[in-house]
Amino acid sequence: MKLNKILAMGWENMRQRKLRTSLTTLGVIIGITAIIGLASLGEGFKLEVRERMQQGFELDNLTVIPGTLFAGLSRERFTDYDAQNISKIAGVKVATQVMQMGNVTLHNNRNNKTVRAFVATAVNFTEFAQVFPDRFIFENGRLPEPGRNDTIVIGYKVNNPTENDTTPFAVANDTITLTLGVFKLRDYNFTVAGTLQKTGTPGITNFDYWIFIPLETARKIYNTSESDLIFVKVYNPEESERIADDIEGLFPPFKVTILVPLTFIRQVDGVLTIVQLFLMAVASISLLVAGIGIMNIMTVSVMERTREIGILKAIGAKSRTVLAMFLAEALLIGVMGGSIGLITGYGLSFGLAYVLSSFMQLQHQRNIGFQSPELPQRMAINPAFSPEWTIVAFIFAIIVCIIFGLYPARKAAKLNPVEALRYE
Repeated sequence: MKLNKILAMGWENMRQRKLRTSLTTLGVIIGITAIIGLASLGEGFKLEVRERMQQGFELDNLTVIPGTLFAGLSRERFTDYDAQNISKIAGVKVATQVMQMGNVTLHNNRNNKTVRAFVATAVNFTEFAQVFPDRFIFENGRLPEPGRNDTIVIGYKVNNPTENDTTPFAVANDTITLTLGVFKLRDYNFTVAGTLQKTGTPGITNFDYWIFIPLETARKIYNTSESDLIFVKVYNPEESERIADDIEGLFPPFKVTILVPLTFIRQVDGVLTIVQLFLMAVASISLLVAGIGIMNIMTVSVMERTREIGILKAIGAKSRTVLAMFLAEALLIGVMGGSIGLITGYGLSFGLAYVLSSFMQLQHQRNIGFQSPELPQRMAINPAFSPEWTIVAFIFAIIVCIIFGLYPARKAAKLNPVEALRYE
């Protein structure tokens, strides 16, 4: 018998049992709805997190740290020779050294104001501005001229310690007295070259709480030619992992740690993918339950239609024709349930996204009210529909229906026509 006739017979049999067919199809719809809804919501959440992380981390920047992150305060330091070797690696745009000093107090001689800074960082201003062009933006003043070793650049929160104070701590060309250490050992005078705009925390550093002085001046103060960190700017972020391996090759084992933002983002993306697959596996259970319902309903249908099957076989229908007829019903249930489930799944994902986004907005507003106004903008989840997941879910629905419909179909095909005709 031709396929179109078999499908037509299957469709006609389903129409004669509308309620039973509808309830059976409903189970498939629920399963596909759950799979599509959670898959698209998980994909949207993953894309949102990835985008936030890409905005938060400068993917083309590497941070080279002496020693290991968990070895305590390392005595290892970097030299000019180390920075020069790193800058020679293919793909490296610039490598700049940094010294960091804590317990910093600033006093403005013009307005007699005093503030404390989280950290004082000694840099080569020209190179440092190339590494962080998006964050080294001036609110007042400008980048210090090369060769001037008596200038200072002040971060936004240091210059504006309280939001209610409309008068900044300093402006360009003010004379600042800088005191290093817990106890007042010696003061150093600097001229303010400029103050930075508010940038927040795009990566592992927050320049708002930093001040910057020339690297050469800091080396003279501490009588050293070494530095604490090296920031590396690369041309292509996709090559950052390869460049990190090349940098590690310049040093003995375990002598440096390199922070590669791209690696961290890929690890987080991998974790989110596993979570997404787990949610889809949980959602698939409902589809398997629907498959058991299909097998149960079709088994009952075989019992009810035993005489009909006997008549078909008596007039010459082959066993494979009966098998194909029942499998066609399972196939049609899978197609209908999968098609409707795709539509309702998209609707479910939008509904869940709206609820979760509203909940996160409420939490964000509470945090702003009770904690700090500097919290990042709330995360908004938008479902992302993947054609691959849609096709896989649709095919999965059909396969489940056929597999669970196979047993009652084979049972119908194996019926003896004589016994079937005598069945009451």
